[in-house]
Amino acid sequence: QVQLVESGGGLVQAGGSLRLSCVASGSIFSINIMGWYRQAPGKQRELVAFITSGGRTNYADSVEGRFTISRDNAKNTVYLQMNSLKPEDTAVYYCNYKWGLHTYWGQGTQVTVSS
Repeated sequence: QVQLVESGGGLVQAGGSLRLSCVASGSIFSINIMGWYRQAPGKQRELVAFITSGGRTNYADSVEGRFTISRDNAKNTVYLQMNSLKPEDTAVYYCNYKWGLHTYWGQGTQVTVSS
């Protein structure tokens, strides 16, 4: 089992920045993928960004150039630096951990961007 605890969400004005963190604990394997998804009211959960244990990254088109995902393998932590936030970025952001066929989710953290 893997437990994920997110932090860093909140309320910010458009154009502002937030940094999300997610700490993984439990049965952590060195080869894994960690990422961030988000779900806005009335919409499906969507991928925001992911990063492999080797450092390869991938971003949704909607956040490319504004968000940066990074990780500290020694701390089993993944970060999402969000800059130039827009009202449409408002959502619950979920941390995700994948290893093999196993997928784990955090509880989510609310990000609200006011116009």
